[in-house]
Amino acid sequence: MSSPEKGFQEWLTKDLGHVVRQFESRLHNTCSLCSIAGKIGISTRTEVYAVLDALLESLFPGCYSRENIDPESLDAFVEERLRYAATLSFSLIQNACRFEKGGKESSDHNSAEKAFEAVRRLIEEFPEIHSMLMADLQAAYEGDPAARSVEEVVISYPFVEAIATHRIAHSFYASGVPFLPRMMSERAHSNTGIDIHPGAKIGKGFFIDHGTGVVIGETTVIGEQVKMYQGVTLGALSFASDEHGQPIKGVKRHPNIEDHVILYAQATILGGQTTVGHHSVIGGNVWLTKSVPPYSKIYNVPPDLRVTPNENINGFDYEI
Repeated sequence: MSSPEKGFQEWLTKDLGHVVRQFESRLHNTCSLCSIAGKIGISTRTEVYAVLDALLESLFPGCYSRENIDPESLDAFVEERLRYAATLSFSLIQNACRFEKGGKESSDHNSAEKAFEAVRRLIEEFPEIHSMLMADLQAAYEGDPAARSVEEVVISYPFVEAIATHRIAHSFYASGVPFLPRMMSERAHSNTGIDIHPGAKIGKGFFIDHGTGVVIGETTVIGEQVKMYQGVTLGALSFASDEHGQPIKGVKRHPNIEDHVILYAQATILGGQTTVGHHSVIGGNVWLTKSVPPYSKIYNVPPDLRVTPNENINGFDYEI
């Protein structure tokens, strides 16, 4: 009787190739898809993440950077990080534009121009992005009684990475950059549990408390000074389909949240025609698919709770 080790080796020799041959054609399709990343220069995503890290270091030097920053050399440090990010992203965006359609190199000779415009737009927007993030941090400090300082917020709150990444990715998205914005947002999603599509438009003074499970869809528009809690979903109610039953892309699918709105935990707001008016409060676990006017308070009626007391315990008041 052969040993398990010998049987395992025989199985590898005889059967593994048979298994591979059963889905060989699919493997070629997968390889074709993966080759796109290689042509762009992002086969391991390392370079895209390096761009994002350099940009985050520029926004929060001394926090996201891996070194202590001398205040006297701060300008030089930020300029070096931005120069590095701009140079690398220019190359990545140029290749992404060339290979956007099915992995085949296009005859589009404007890829370099598109890359230049996208990088220049982001870098020139950086002062405004930084200003918006400072308003986000202040909103977090003022909106969370557990926050002891703005410094604590920037160092330890997961929403900071999520919103900073979003504001970077959104600039690239608005410039029509393929692949990169979504890769950036998905890294933030993986790191923080907060899923913000780079297409969403978010005003300043934005704060997500706790954050885990938040989903913000592509065509969402959020005003200024909006606060939300964990588990909030700003999603699509339904998808319009073409004659082949495929979802029609590029249409407004996600809600509008106006200024000074609070969305409590697990609230779900759906639909491209749904607007939450300014200064409204949406309670926890609310399911909303219709617009509400400004200054609304929407909440669920609390359920009747029933407790069956343990008869072996005396002297306990079970009133709820």
